[in-house]
Amino acid sequence: MSFQAWSVFALFWVVFVTTPGPNAVNCISNGMALGFRSALWGVLGILTQATLFLVLSALGVTALIIASPVAFFWVKLAGAAFLVFLGLRGWINAGRPVAAAPVSGRHVYSKALAIATINAKSVAGYLAAFSQFVQPDVPIWQQMQVIMPTALTITTISYTGYCALGASLGRVAIGAVFNRWFRRLMGLAFIIYGVVLGSASAPQIGRG
Repeated sequence: MSFQAWSVFALFWVVFVTTPGPNAVNCISNGMALGFRSALWGVLGILTQATLFLVLSALGVTALIIASPVAFFWVKLAGAAFLVFLGLRGWINAGRPVAAAPVSGRHVYSKALAIATINAKSVAGYLAAFSQFVQPDVPIWQQMQVIMPTALTITTISYTGYCALGASLGRVAIGAVFNRWFRRLMGLAFIIYGVVLGSASAPQIGRG
């Protein structure tokens, strides 16, 4: 991959992972409720999903899933229901004090992994990256030596920043009216993402 091609890919990935979506909302929510360090377990979950999707995209599995309308429909439906559930629960719990009981890192990790995996934006983004930036005349795994470190580094920086933002908001607003309404806003965002995900069409695979 040439430096010019890498620069274009890196810019694409910055936009891809910094545009607010379910992952960002989850990181902010974790930061507010759990603090910065505990919220980082969620970033690890997102990185696990990112690594998995990068490898699957290289193998062509992601494109295969998108090519099957039936598979995409059920994945989309399950993802939509999960996000709406999280949103409704967040809205209901917004009026309650933040629980003092510790939440395990495994729970934060698994929840973030689930949200990242069922996010249609992720599938479309990885498919776009591999259809636009991978050079067909260069061995794929040779290109992955550049693509994966770049994507994972940018992903880490972006979502760590969202966790820090949430932790800052939590320190400022804990116990305040703003905290309750901001948590409701986060819950509403999950519901909106779920509805959008449920009504989204499968990304179309370009024909050469």
